[in-house]
Amino acid sequence: MAKATPRAAHPLTWSDIPLDLAGQVLQLLPAYADRARFASVCPQWRAAARQLALPPPLPLLALPDGTFYSLPYGKRFHFPGFGCASYKGAACGSWLVFPRDDGCYLVDPFAKAIVALPPLSRVRLCPPYAVAEYVENEDGTHTAYYCCSWMDIIMRDQTKMPILNKMILCSPNLVAAFAGTGRCSHILLCQPGASSWSVRAYDECDMFEDMAFYQGNLYALAFGENLLNVNISQDPNTGNPQVSRIGQVIKGDPWYAVVYPDMTRDEKKLYLVESHGKLLMVRRKVWCKFDDDGKAVTLAGKNEFEVFEADLEHSRWINVTTLGDDQVIFLGKRCSRAVSASQYGISGDQIFFLDDIMENVVQYFFDGESTSVGVYNMRNGKISSPLPMVWMHEMIHATWLFPWD
Repeated sequence: MAKATPRAAHPLTWSDIPLDLAGQVLQLLPAYADRARFASVCPQWRAAARQLALPPPLPLLALPDGTFYSLPYGKRFHFPGFGCASYKGAACGSWLVFPRDDGCYLVDPFAKAIVALPPLSRVRLCPPYAVAEYVENEDGTHTAYYCCSWMDIIMRDQTKMPILNKMILCSPNLVAAFAGTGRCSHILLCQPGASSWSVRAYDECDMFEDMAFYQGNLYALAFGENLLNVNISQDPNTGNPQVSRIGQVIKGDPWYAVVYPDMTRDEKKLYLVESHGKLLMVRRKVWCKFDDDGKAVTLAGKNEFEVFEADLEHSRWINVTTLGDDQVIFLGKRCSRAVSASQYGISGDQIFFLDDIMENVVQYFFDGESTSVGVYNMRNGKISSPLPMVWMHEMIHATWLFPWD
């Protein structure tokens, strides 16, 4: 009797790995680039990546030429088939911001989505008409006086569009930004798809440092460390959002730069970020040295940090010495966020920051050939540079991009 021929074993493929095991592998990948490669292996793994409830991956570092670095390994990649170059260094959450003459566009490279906003040059003045403040002169005549306002910004140079300094997608129906020239800026509001921004044209400009949408309210931080609450209402005629009032909720203590005998000085940068349900102000001190032409040259890598919590009930800033064992802040002038550290296997109580020193688009000069990412340890005050990525001076418009808001 002839022997039965054993059936050839079916060769195993990647798709034969059980989905629960594939999910365990996926949970060990904190980098967006690694998760994208995981999902591209086969349809089954792509389905696993979509079905599993995972924490979002670590943020990406985005450069203006369309290059992205995927933390924590510093892997460089590009989004295939989706142009992200020339985004001007602005971002809000998972959206890149493209301010252009014909409009302002939010682009989500993860979902391949686009939201159209009005160009910054197209504003709706609120109120539409203004009354000058007349000041009596010594000879009894009167001089019309206007504070530095949005209209002043426009009239100074009508050939230039105001510079976008920060944008926040507060909700699907509300976008806030502050824009201007130099250190004079104004708060603008609009709805996605609207034809114009709303601006209180004759409000005095302020030296806004940062904005945050916190617990359903918009807050702005001025250079004097004053925290401002931006009250938003609806235009009774159009239903569009508009700023109805800007009120001070915390008065900051004056802080002045000090010039030392070696011709160095310290300058500060301020950031607003929410962490564990608290609104934090991060004060970053950078060091500059004047060159022979009087330009302030930033000493790369020399930074100090202090963190304060907004005590809104008592209208004060409270110094805090720790972010918590599970918190890490990714700090940037265009986009900042606190994230849980333990889910990524990295140590908490750290601040990841960029060499993006900008004073409302007044650029500093760096003393080195390249700039990069630094990490400040809140526990010992030390700064390290664990990531190998670098970019040149003219590319300092780097920003954090946070996948899947």
